[in-house]
Amino acid sequence: MIAWEFGPADVAGLRFAHSPMAELVASVFVLRARSAWLRPQWSARVGAALAGWPTFRAVLCGPLGYAPDFLTPVPPVARPRLDDELALIAATAPDRVVDQVLAGWAGHTAPAEINRFAHAPAAALAVLLGEIRAYHATAIAPLWPRLRAVADAEIATRVRVAADHSPRRMIDTLHPRLGWDGAALHLRYPHKQGSWSGGGQDLTLLPTGFAGSEVYAMTTGRSLWYAPAGYGTLWSPAPAAPAAALSALLGPTRATVLTLLAAPHSTGDVATRLGLAPATASHHLTTLRDAGLLTAERSGRRLLYHRTHLGDHLTNL
Repeated sequence: MIAWEFGPADVAGLRFAHSPMAELVASVFVLRARSAWLRPQWSARVGAALAGWPTFRAVLCGPLGYAPDFLTPVPPVARPRLDDELALIAATAPDRVVDQVLAGWAGHTAPAEINRFAHAPAAALAVLLGEIRAYHATAIAPLWPRLRAVADAEIATRVRVAADHSPRRMIDTLHPRLGWDGAALHLRYPHKQGSWSGGGQDLTLLPTGFAGSEVYAMTTGRSLWYAPAGYGTLWSPAPAAPAAALSALLGPTRATVLTLLAAPHSTGDVATRLGLAPATASHHLTTLRDAGLLTAERSGRRLLYHRTHLGDHLTNL
């Protein structure tokens, strides 16, 4: 188990963000590990395309299973664009780029794509950035609306837990591998031991769909990547079928909407998931809200609907 210093005073600096580069790097981790929860079609398509990005593959799929820290800067805003993060990466000091890229091949014979960083770091980094864009377009962009929607729903849910219960409850329920005893965050990895100081840095929580069953702790910049609830829905937009009794009471469409909203969704999310016109989705959401089964909270520019306690109770009958 790893203990990461995090006391009550640190809660004031806690923040959430959703990072394109965190999703991208985590997707490489799970692709490399052949994680069982990945959709085989996605793995086959993306895996076959890797050969076309030799610098990207050499940097992120090296023999030590290491990803350079400079590729995952802590987002300065809650919802950065890929361009924003690539600009931060492009501004990395050349010596840091070289040190971290070469570290991924320590003790091994590095290919030409890695050695190029030692001789011409600026040119090699430019090639890497171009290949990152290409990988993102193939592997991440088709899933991006769902990745962002799942992350937004997770953030809204966690804020609700903190408000209804406590920040400690929010942190304790983030992930099965993560706990908080009031003085330190505990990362429950049985074969890893250690303790990290907080170093006076605020902690950023990054719900990352591709994190899967893992929690990734980034000590540079102090962030935690963890999978949001419902990350498995990335592969299938089909919601769970409502109970027959609920459909008889509310009608099949409204029952499906209420069942879907176990996690927060916007009007657009509901329309997309259920194949409804936005106006139709809005009508059903408004009706359910007026009946006290849903409530709505703003998250950035999005209005997210989620079930009330009455809606939960009715759905679970």
